Amino acid sequence: MRAPYPRTPHLPWSPGATADDVRADGLAGLRGLEVVVTEKLDGENTTLYRDGLHARSPDSGHHPSRTWVKGLQGRIGPAIPAGWRVCGENLFAQHSLAYRSLDSWFYGFSVWDADDRCLDWDATVRFLRRLGVPAPPVLWRGVLDERALRALRLDTDRQEGYVVRSAAGFARADFAHRVAKWVRPRHVRTDTHWMYAAVVENGLGPAAALWAVRSGAPAGPAALRAAVGLAPDPSASGDPSASGPSGPSGADTADAAVADVAARLDTLGRTGDDRLAGVLAAALHGARRTELAAHLAGPLGLPTARRVADLAGLHPALHRPHPDEQRRSGLVRLSFAADLGVLHALAAAVLAGRTGPEAEEARGQVEWSALHAEDAGLLAGGGASPLHRLRSGLREAFADLPPDAAQRCWAEARAAFADGRVGTVDEAVAATWRWRAGAFPRLVQLVGPSGSGKSRFAAGLPGGDVRISLDDLRQARGDRADQRANGDVLRAGLDRLDTALAAGTAAVWDATSLNRHQRAAVLAVAQRRDALVTQAVAVVGADELVRRNAVRPHPVPAAVLAEQCRRYGPPYPGEAHRTWYVGPSGTVDDTAGTLDEEDL
Repeated sequence: MRAPYPRTPHLPWSPGATADDVRADGLAGLRGLEVVVTEKLDGENTTLYRDGLHARSPDSGHHPSRTWVKGLQGRIGPAIPAGWRVCGENLFAQHSLAYRSLDSWFYGFSVWDADDRCLDWDATVRFLRRLGVPAPPVLWRGVLDERALRALRLDTDRQEGYVVRSAAGFARADFAHRVAKWVRPRHVRTDTHWMYAAVVENGLGPAAALWAVRSGAPAGPAALRAAVGLAPDPSASGDPSASGPSGPSGADTADAAVADVAARLDTLGRTGDDRLAGVLAAALHGARRTELAAHLAGPLGLPTARRVADLAGLHPALHRPHPDEQRRSGLVRLSFAADLGVLHALAAAVLAGRTGPEAEEARGQVEWSALHAEDAGLLAGGGASPLHRLRSGLREAFADLPPDAAQRCWAEARAAFADGRVGTVDEAVAATWRWRAGAFPRLVQLVGPSGSGKSRFAAGLPGGDVRISLDDLRQARGDRADQRANGDVLRAGLDRLDTALAAGTAAVWDATSLNRHQRAAVLAVAQRRDALVTQAVAVVGADELVRRNAVRPHPVPAAVLAEQCRRYGPPYPGEAHRTWYVGPSGTVDDTAGTLDEEDL
């Protein structure tokens, strides 16, 4: 069914309303509701379906400015459920405003299901992102406050207005009471209507290449590097001595890997951030994982940045032989950190164009691993994790448990599933009875180089009854910088940790914990005392670490910090019961291993 987008009423104080426009009859329909205020974009209202599109009118004809959005619909249409529609703004052609740095030529602002209901705002953004479509910028959100809305100030030379809608979903019949707009005075400021003028494209910004990849479009490594703010790959310069994130084989290999992984991901039906993560990991697969996550967090956000970095770090494992009797368990544990379909596609793609016995052996290992994963039922359709059904069932089964107890039960069930000890929700519920009361100690293990903000983060943790700082223990011995007695200091710290956990006390381990070996001794104590372990991983780039170190009260020598960065290998999801990723601002910006997370 084709449906025109309803006419949006103007807010009572909208100066751009004309005699032909519809005005809202007050704000009674939004009183007491949470609302979202988004920027109103100056384009052509357009609706996309699984099998086609139209402008505001379902019988709209052809116009040159609609060619690009038709191509977009062709890429993302198969991911729109039958009977659903995506409404948004086609911004390919300039109307009254000239945009210089758009994320895409199409922004979605509402999604309607087969029952003709508009999805709530958060579900709308998630759905659009999976398609590879951005949403308009959010200018304000909260319970309706007319004074706050009237106080909003826009740059009317660059912004046409704003739209207010309820954050909750609503039926089409309620549209006029749940949506309203404010439009700048004289919002049409051209002498000739845009449909009868020459088409002038609006400008795209750096992020447009990333949204194009999310939506299924091709992209080369050079464009992707520019989009995330990385310098050109030095191996593309023609200098045989150069090497970079694409490896010494050069730009041709990176191009081949990106094209290959994109084709594989399209075959798998991966879209949105799933597709972007795989393509970026192929383009940057030779980069150091630690620096990759920190750098990409800016343009991508930490959750997607971490996924790209984990893909880049994990895919070589599929190139190596693995005992078949342990393969299922190993694959399930890999799925804690990565989409197995994307991971296998990446592992195969980075070998594109490579020859020789090592490359052929690696290809064989990837193919065998993929066959094993498929035979074991680990490659669920649509990118669903092998843990999806178990997680969904346990989320309901553990809904009434204390939060930490539910998370502990989930972590234990997840490990039991990987080991083949449980296979169903009922089996997992039965196997986790001992942790349901939450009668276990808690440990937060901080992870990150000096200056990454670990101690500051620890200071804000609630319930950290005992904080064990190796620097403080060295200070108690006379000099916090003295590394000569590290063995004694570590043993003293582990003894304090053991005593605290044995007493059921919540503890924080404040040390760099740079690699798996350094973390192992602490985890052994936690395991012996049956503690819930949370690893808090600081994600901060090397340049920022150097800047912070220069102003610390107790800076470490530059050479020591450089060596820490060189040796740093942050944990993958699954090393602890759950993982928190702490961004440069000192807040938890991403999590892994939690019961409420969505599938990777």
